[in-house]
Amino acid sequence: MNIKSYDYAIVGGGLAGISAIEGIREQDDKGSILVVGAEQSAPYDRPPLSKKLWSGRKKPEEIFLHDNEYYKKNKAELRQGVTVTGIDPQEKTIATDSGERIGYSRLLLATGGTPRRLNLPGGDMPDICYYRTIADYYSVRAKVSPGIKVIIVGGGFIGSELAAALNMNQAEVSMIFPEDYLVQRIFPADLGTALQEQYRQRGIRILHGDVPVSFEISRGKPLMQTKNGLQIQADLVIAGIGINPAMELAQKAGIKTSNGILVDKYLQTSLPGIYAAGDNTGFESVVFGKRMRIEHWDNAIAQGKTAGKNMAGGAVVFDYIPYFFSDLFEFGYEAAGETDSSAQTVSFWQKKYEKGVIYYLEQGIIKGVMLCNVWDKIEEARGLIRKQAKIKETELETALSY
Repeated sequence: MNIKSYDYAIVGGGLAGISAIEGIREQDDKGSILVVGAEQSAPYDRPPLSKKLWSGRKKPEEIFLHDNEYYKKNKAELRQGVTVTGIDPQEKTIATDSGERIGYSRLLLATGGTPRRLNLPGGDMPDICYYRTIADYYSVRAKVSPGIKVIIVGGGFIGSELAAALNMNQAEVSMIFPEDYLVQRIFPADLGTALQEQYRQRGIRILHGDVPVSFEISRGKPLMQTKNGLQIQADLVIAGIGINPAMELAQKAGIKTSNGILVDKYLQTSLPGIYAAGDNTGFESVVFGKRMRIEHWDNAIAQGKTAGKNMAGGAVVFDYIPYFFSDLFEFGYEAAGETDSSAQTVSFWQKKYEKGVIYYLEQGIIKGVMLCNVWDKIEEARGLIRKQAKIKETELETALSY
């Protein structure tokens, strides 16, 4: 059987996989590149799905990463709507759901993650949207009209962004999550509580400290039963409860995994010639001295590009500090480093809970910085984090100028 081979095969047509093309071409302008993506859509940017597409600041056709000319210019072949089902590291081939085998010299696993699902009665019914893809956006957008009743399960990044987006589109939104307040994993309690109250004032029903125990269809619509004994009916249910890293291909191939595909400082897995980047990747942070897995846009770009360079013969250590961002009504923020609300936090506000800076500290060392409606300061924040030096609380107020 004649097997077509490529110098570089990339499994995953998301941001990390597509960013690898740039990294490869910086080192090698001739090697053949194949990108295999499971989604039918051309590669696109994911953050607008819960942000700018709903506010009207972007149109769907504006979120695609590149036009066809980019892939032609970089001699990168795209195969969309194709699922890779296996890797043979000895033969250096991948297998697809159509039965095809494809050869490679270097392989990148940029498989991202899959939405966590509700493990409860009715959790698998088609009326629940596990929001993740552009197809999900089109599906929900087609159903949203003024007065539609929506239940959002989850109070983290996706849940809080979609609640704001749908509220601005005149939906009647109910949120349910087990934590005490919105985005509890990163927001200090005072900020999270204040933002939660703003959501309530805008008409969003907040069911914190509660979880669904079942869903069923009643009178043609989803009905949710909660642990605290509430029953709520809606026209639409959206679950945003995080993702699981897609590791199955790596595991079947004998690649080491643990909360992600494990890589070294060059983003190479335990099998030489196979790399990983993006949401699925557990990397050793040079800055923080521990293994991490980061599910953010900026990390996918940086890891994809670095992996691409190293696949093509580079020896680039991944020591980047990625940032992330969100927009919750008028409250926008950017953050870098470790922003864990269980850490010591010190906040400085120009306007309480509207504009200011939050520092996340461990034994007097800045581990993370959140910039709340403070813009163009992310590089300064990265510089403070990268020092990993003790700083007095009295010095924090002037540590970053804004």
